[in-house]
Amino acid sequence: MTKPTLDPLDLFALRDSLTEEERMVQDSVRRLVDERVLPIIRECFEEHRFPRELVPELAALGLLGSSLSGYGCADLNAVCYGLICQELERGDSGIRSFVSVQSSLCMYPIHTYGSPEQKEKYLPGMARGELIGCFGLTEPQGGSDPANMKTHARQRGRDWVLNGSKMWITNGSIADVAVVWAQTDDGIRGFLIDKGTRGFTAQLIERKFSLRASVTSALFFDDVAVPPENVLPGVVGLKGPLSCLTQARYGIAWGVVGAAQACLAQLLDYTGGRELFGRPLAQNQAVQIRLAEMARKIAGAQLMAHQLGRLKDRGALDPIQVSLAKWNNCRAALEVARECRDLLGGAGISAEYAPIRHMLNLESVITYEGTETIHQLSVGRALTGLNAF
Repeated sequence: MTKPTLDPLDLFALRDSLTEEERMVQDSVRRLVDERVLPIIRECFEEHRFPRELVPELAALGLLGSSLSGYGCADLNAVCYGLICQELERGDSGIRSFVSVQSSLCMYPIHTYGSPEQKEKYLPGMARGELIGCFGLTEPQGGSDPANMKTHARQRGRDWVLNGSKMWITNGSIADVAVVWAQTDDGIRGFLIDKGTRGFTAQLIERKFSLRASVTSALFFDDVAVPPENVLPGVVGLKGPLSCLTQARYGIAWGVVGAAQACLAQLLDYTGGRELFGRPLAQNQAVQIRLAEMARKIAGAQLMAHQLGRLKDRGALDPIQVSLAKWNNCRAALEVARECRDLLGGAGISAEYAPIRHMLNLESVITYEGTETIHQLSVGRALTGLNAF
């Protein structure tokens, strides 16, 4: 047998283009995933349990708010953050989702739009993993149309009073602070609601068949009084929440590559060792064609993610580029996971093998932070100048 000269999970040798710091970040997160995530993640998925015991270790590596500066954050570049997401999702989408929500959807808006007092109050504890955040935007009646928001806030004396609900909120039931977006007479505004605030409740969503190693909740607001010092002062309108989603989608575009790599790596090992009709399964033409197709999809997704990171680090990133990458890479990763599940035969439905877990997770990842259709229409609008929404 001819020994491969290329890394099957990095056919274009993109690792060679990384800086020393970027390689160090990737290697440290890879070790964490290999040593701490992979030994427990199957059991967590089966038990519908988020491994909260990993949070201090994620924080100790500087993975929470890693792209932010000050307040105990690591101030890493965008490519480093992408590699963090890729390695974490190689372990499980639920672990990457936790870090994405904490970093991109909670710490980012406080860092970008918050007052100095809000930054000092929340960001250091969030970077240390002592405070957990959640992001309340999606509502039960239509997540793809945030402008149709029903949750509202009205001033009563010096306070703002919130009423409404949010749905499909990662970290909701374990969060110490919720970044909640609500409609006001002046437009959509962001509010920081602390756990235990009267009238604010979080209800765990159970019986999920996807993202089972992640906490997903519904949030309810019943005359929740929010003092003015807990209102994000730096933004009014949809710009605030949409800018957060752009940050999160960027991480997803990288993260799903890791999930696809995990599936292909396990399949290559399986097909190389399983013998049928007197030869390895991998020696069949049909199998090699399907393996090559998966490698093609992963390589394309990697190239797109890396270029996205370089653009972001140059300050040249356009949200449409993020939409294209999120759409392309989620679709590619889901197709790879499904193919791997199929080629594993009967073993493909067993939790002993990773593809079924990644496949189920990716069914959620391709939907949240903008469905595939929303991103297709966003790209279409950019191409034509016409809004088809």
